[in-house]
Amino acid sequence: MNSFYKSYKGIIWLIAGIIAGSLAGLIFGERVKVLKPIGEIFLNLLFTAVIPLVFFSISSAIGGLKETNKLSKMMAVMVLVFLSTILVSASLTIMAVRIFPVHEHMTNTPLAETIVKKPFGDQITQLLTTSEFFELLSRKSMLAMIIFSVLTGFATLRSGSYGTAFSNFLTAGNEVFKNVFIIIMKLAPLGLGAYFAYQVGVFGPQLFGTYARSLGLYYGTGAFYFVVIFTLYAFVAGGMKGIKKYWNNNIIPSATAIGTCSSIANIPANLDAAQKIGIPSYIANVTIPLGATLHKDGSSISSIIKMAVVFAMFGKGFDNIETITIALGMTVLVSIVEGGIPNGGYVGELLFISAYGFPPEALPPAMIIGTLVDPMATLLNSTGDTVAAMLVTRFTEGKNWLTIKA
Repeated sequence: MNSFYKSYKGIIWLIAGIIAGSLAGLIFGERVKVLKPIGEIFLNLLFTAVIPLVFFSISSAIGGLKETNKLSKMMAVMVLVFLSTILVSASLTIMAVRIFPVHEHMTNTPLAETIVKKPFGDQITQLLTTSEFFELLSRKSMLAMIIFSVLTGFATLRSGSYGTAFSNFLTAGNEVFKNVFIIIMKLAPLGLGAYFAYQVGVFGPQLFGTYARSLGLYYGTGAFYFVVIFTLYAFVAGGMKGIKKYWNNNIIPSATAIGTCSSIANIPANLDAAQKIGIPSYIANVTIPLGATLHKDGSSISSIIKMAVVFAMFGKGFDNIETITIALGMTVLVSIVEGGIPNGGYVGELLFISAYGFPPEALPPAMIIGTLVDPMATLLNSTGDTVAAMLVTRFTEGKNWLTIKA
């Protein structure tokens, strides 16, 4: 019981705060408006911390890489596999949102506001670049800042010994701002509770239906992806034998993922499963640890659903080519940026809200959904790494790898 509480205490306290805020809103009605500043302070702290956090996280990760030629082919295949599976999960979820829309009962929502639409070319330019350095420090320039972080990381890597001191600085900055984020997130039950009290008290309990539908859609899509798509991946990797090998050795990693609610904590279980499946150690020892931070199918699914809900709440359609194209790109970025950051899913929510130009009020609904889907998301994120390692082996070692390793 203690281990369960330790693994899920963050979620438990968040849900407790949300429930308490909802009850306060139902009981006291519009009188809970006095709590709104508490929620706004929490949101402002998050938006302030996310810029340096993401910069140091990305630039330090790239700047600290060690160049090697031995694993170059495997690394190239791994990147393609990671990108492909993330895009498959996102595309599947977009189809699910079209078939089971979450916005059917959200007309005349009080959260709706007009957002000025710009030409697609201008949107891309503004999304990826800024004309002044100081503009990178705004949350409205999040993607431009990410690109700058990547460039800084590679420049540090190329500087060799001259860049060692700067690389150490980036690593130290990453650790410091991870802890800043941890400290701020301790206020999440209070901040989200106050925000939810305001929403329920002022706008009424009709919001609950939206969360119920989105959660049902997520868990349904996630279960289909876990059973059907993972089986398909295992078949591509090793035929019927691959399916048998994967599912015979996926029970312990699945249970561990749900029990710990952490992809990082599940690495040992995944490595053990990979060895029993027959994945070469040089592939498993790189793909699975990197996958724990860079490969997140479950987060990809939740990102699309959270985007669809936020779009619906603001009276916008989540169905045109421009929006979906940006959404697919955002799922890849979210998967990468979440890695190694405590409560990294919340950083992903900040990213897409900033990318689409939504106001801070769009963040709490996305955070609430992210909190409630976390167990399934961890299951998909973590156990997807093992089947991804099987795919990497298939396209690195050849189609008969299971026979050779047997």
